[in-house]
Amino acid sequence: MDPEIYKQTGDWLKCLLTIAWLLPLAGFVAEIFAGYWSTRLKKTAAYLAVGCIGTGFVCSLLASIIWLNATDWHPLKPHHAAHDEVAHGDGENPAGEHHEPGHAEEGHAEEKHAAADHDHPVATDEKDAEAEHDGPTAVSGTYYQIAHFGKLKLDIGYYIDSLTLVMFTMVTLIATCIHVFAIGYMSDELTEDYEDHFVHVGQGHLHRPGRFYRFFAFLSLFCFSMLGLVIAGNVFMVFVFWELVGICSYLLIGFYVERKSASTAANKAFIVNRVGDFGFLIGLMILWTSFGTFTFTQPDEALAKTDPGLFQMLRDDQGQITTQMAEDESKLVVLHGADGAESTIPYYLMVAAGIGIFCGCVGKSAQFPLQTWLPDAMEGPTPVSALVHSATMVAAGVYLVGRFYPMFMPEVLLTIAYIGGITLFMAATIAIVATDIKRVLAYSTISQLGYMMLGLGVGGWAAGLLHLITHAFFKSLMFLCSGSVIHGCHHEQEMPKMGGLRKKMPITAYTMLIGVIAITGLAIPGVLAFSGYHSKDAILATSLAYARLNSSHPLLFFLPLAGAGITAFYMFRLWFYTFAGQPRDEHVHDHAHESPWVMTAPLLILSVFAAFVAVGGEEGPLWSMLVHSEPVGVANGTEAIPPGNINLPSHAHVGEVHAEAGRYALSIAVMGGVLAYLFYGIRVLNPGDVKRQLSGVHEFLVEKWRFDELYDVMFVRPVHVVSSWISAFDRVVIDGFLHRTAKVTMDVSQIDRRFDETVIDGIVNWIGQKTFAIGRSLSVVQTGQLRQYVVFIAGGLFGVLMLVYLLSF
Repeated sequence: MDPEIYKQTGDWLKCLLTIAWLLPLAGFVAEIFAGYWSTRLKKTAAYLAVGCIGTGFVCSLLASIIWLNATDWHPLKPHHAAHDEVAHGDGENPAGEHHEPGHAEEGHAEEKHAAADHDHPVATDEKDAEAEHDGPTAVSGTYYQIAHFGKLKLDIGYYIDSLTLVMFTMVTLIATCIHVFAIGYMSDELTEDYEDHFVHVGQGHLHRPGRFYRFFAFLSLFCFSMLGLVIAGNVFMVFVFWELVGICSYLLIGFYVERKSASTAANKAFIVNRVGDFGFLIGLMILWTSFGTFTFTQPDEALAKTDPGLFQMLRDDQGQITTQMAEDESKLVVLHGADGAESTIPYYLMVAAGIGIFCGCVGKSAQFPLQTWLPDAMEGPTPVSALVHSATMVAAGVYLVGRFYPMFMPEVLLTIAYIGGITLFMAATIAIVATDIKRVLAYSTISQLGYMMLGLGVGGWAAGLLHLITHAFFKSLMFLCSGSVIHGCHHEQEMPKMGGLRKKMPITAYTMLIGVIAITGLAIPGVLAFSGYHSKDAILATSLAYARLNSSHPLLFFLPLAGAGITAFYMFRLWFYTFAGQPRDEHVHDHAHESPWVMTAPLLILSVFAAFVAVGGEEGPLWSMLVHSEPVGVANGTEAIPPGNINLPSHAHVGEVHAEAGRYALSIAVMGGVLAYLFYGIRVLNPGDVKRQLSGVHEFLVEKWRFDELYDVMFVRPVHVVSSWISAFDRVVIDGFLHRTAKVTMDVSQIDRRFDETVIDGIVNWIGQKTFAIGRSLSVVQTGQLRQYVVFIAGGLFGVLMLVYLLSF
């Protein structure tokens, strides 16, 4: 590529995405401060927020187009294994912008899987690589350097590749739709006197000023935080915005702060996420002390030699890890430092660092065992659930696993896979019995996040991230549909009180049906397939290939397969429960109505993307664009590497079982959908009978596997007991000591008072009395007669002179 074109491309990408990132921050500042000076009856804050995030979407889309034109990317040509080499432009790179040589993948310097992807061969030499990549794989640089401590540099930087562009476009598009939807949904906040019917005070319901402008200000701040997390060029910057999205989540969940359920949910979400972030901090400290840098990678070849990034220090140009044995026969990982200098780090520390970083992802993405906060987060307004707790913030954990993928050892990936598998199955079973329409979707979100984690853990980098994108569209669609139902039914959320709403709310019903079909993965192969079919099939195919390469881990295929059937059941249950059949509550049905166009238009837009964003599957444009940023070597998989002896499947392995896995997935999804139809569609089976016969299981699932009770017994009650002990110690020992000390002090002060009154005051009073008496005695000479005073003066003077005379002798 011509150096000038490359420089222009880097400048444009940086400029457009920076604008898209900072616009919501500018909107937040304007909305939060101007809101106090404008009337609460105006929608100015909403229009400003929509304008900022909408412009951000346009900038993101333009950046994607520029990137596509500057690379060899083609919408119908996947790049499965085109990252082993990267062509660099002839000439100098622009200041602060670099060529990205690609990420890395699990590998071993001495043991590399020989399987090649026959459909998409690997470039074997520089010439072939340049043919594969006639353009920049990524652009990176620094906005501002915060500090420089020896080898460690802390800066605000950017890293832009195809994954960044896809995430930017997805986040800004979905956020724009949700902002528009929120204009209608939050319209009841456009008042000087908002009556909250869920909060009771002494004189009736709570009355407060409306917070319309504040809601959109918080949404803008969240969008800024999420986009900052995506564009971050180092893990330190990721952590900063990681915490900022957590603050925004806290503010939005607790938007109705006067409601105890909302304030409790906000506190729970904040505290549980801090538990995960403690592990994140441990991982960061290991990286700091062992690597001396937080930068992901240093694309420029010259800088990479003098100041390599994390990925380059851990892996070589082929994405492989070099290991050696220590004298005590423990395994060491060789790090490639500046100017070819090498150092080592114990293998277990690399595993600990990876687990630590993943702990943060467990909290943010509500994975087992920190999944309990997300269902309670539904106390926030529905647009918050759609944006923050389905499409973007909770997906940040999955995004970080994908971005940080080269740093994970095979054992860490196995842990990620099992955590994802447990999470997806557990959350899916709870969704079966949930009756609150938003909580069903909340547990569905947890389950689908588990799918993504499992996909990444079994080596399906692109599969997991593809499901992240498809899920963001169809889950945000379904949350907005649920918001439309709640709005149309006057804030009723219990599905048993609904039914028959399809005729009252046709747009909401059928757009929700599109989302349901998309998430369940139903399709007519070769004729019509929605997005979820492609992304779920990719994960299941990778899981099946992984299970066959690692015979001791069959659960990593059977868990997502069972989850596919359960997902189809509870999602069709939701739709039939809400929109089909006869009304169960005449009052709710009589007052139900379709939402206004400001709310239904975003549903129509999102339904199109929910259906077709992954069109073509692994031969489609979205997959091709994601794979363009795939870490080096993922396409080829890895052979068993000690000590874990874990195999990762290649694209060729996945391709061999893709059709088989697809048949299994489609079959079980159809079974789940048919079962839901029999129970809740035509009602030939009675759910009440099953509930009575399996009352123990039903209660167990209703109680959410009793995780809240378990944590209450394990953590809350012990804290209360220890707190009571500390309180008693404080009352009996500390307070007792202080009270005794105070009594002694008072007794001493009494003695001091008596001594002061008797001795000190007695002496002072005696001197005063004597002085007064002497003064009274001298008063006799004060006659007031001038002649007498002259005689006294003359006599005194004579006496003084006589005394002086006598003393002179």
